[in-house]
Amino acid sequence: MPAPIAAPLRHAPPPSSSDNLRGIVLMALGFFSFAACDVMAKVLTEALHPVQVVWFRQIGLALGVIVLLALRGPSALRSRLPILQITRGLLAVCSAICFIISVSFVPLADAVAVTFIAPFIVTLLGAFVLRESVGIRRWIAVGIGFVGMLIVIRPGLGVFHPAIGFTVAAACFFALRQVLSRSLSGADPVITTVTYTSLTSIVLVSVALPFVWTTPDQLSLWLVAFGLAATAGLGEVLVIRALDIAQAVVLAPIHYSMIIWGTFYGFVVFSDLPDGWTLIGCGIIVASGLYTLHRERLAAKAPPNT
Repeated sequence: MPAPIAAPLRHAPPPSSSDNLRGIVLMALGFFSFAACDVMAKVLTEALHPVQVVWFRQIGLALGVIVLLALRGPSALRSRLPILQITRGLLAVCSAICFIISVSFVPLADAVAVTFIAPFIVTLLGAFVLRESVGIRRWIAVGIGFVGMLIVIRPGLGVFHPAIGFTVAAACFFALRQVLSRSLSGADPVITTVTYTSLTSIVLVSVALPFVWTTPDQLSLWLVAFGLAATAGLGEVLVIRALDIAQAVVLAPIHYSMIIWGTFYGFVVFSDLPDGWTLIGCGIIVASGLYTLHRERLAAKAPPNT
């Protein structure tokens, strides 16, 4: 489950339209790679413990970070807020484990769609924890987004699987991680945040690994594990590169392409095709999320004390 990363600190002129276009392409490819990572994780959960699957994923992310560090230098390891960075890494591990547990039981597209309630949870946390001002329109968008989630999971109607609760938990951890990202975006560069998150998560998962490790007994499982790590690392590099060259507000809506990729992979690999109600719920979640992004963009442009 990929997460949008805090916007990079910029001291250069704003990106041009061509830079934004390149960033959009890189971001879309990055999320396509992350979706491939998710589908391989779902395959591995049939034979391996979810924590072990997350470990393979984090190895890939760590390799991606090593590539970025080789290009940027060791300065990325210096943080002004190391405790917050480590906490963000802990939340990333919790989110990843919950998501992997969920996709081992529910269709990939459904799980991905439900994770997109995270922006609405961020709005709730912003209002009640950070005391941010949230207008009536954004509250309506939040409410509609949660209605979309209920349409996707349909509790009490015979299609609900209890494991979807892990997806909701993953979205909650994801939202907490994004709230921390808001504080970190003004203190540390993106590469520093990614580095700390990757290193913290790989250390935490490695501590638990000896208690759940099962050696894959088939070559195919090793190949899938390698593919999982490779696509995780590739996705990380592509997303960071996109954030480097394009405006974060331009790239944010591309995150919703994960629903498209998740549906595509779910159908091709598992023959899971969302029904009409699931598609309607996904559409409501996406529309509400995009509107929330739009309102946040307007709020950011508004003069203070208005």
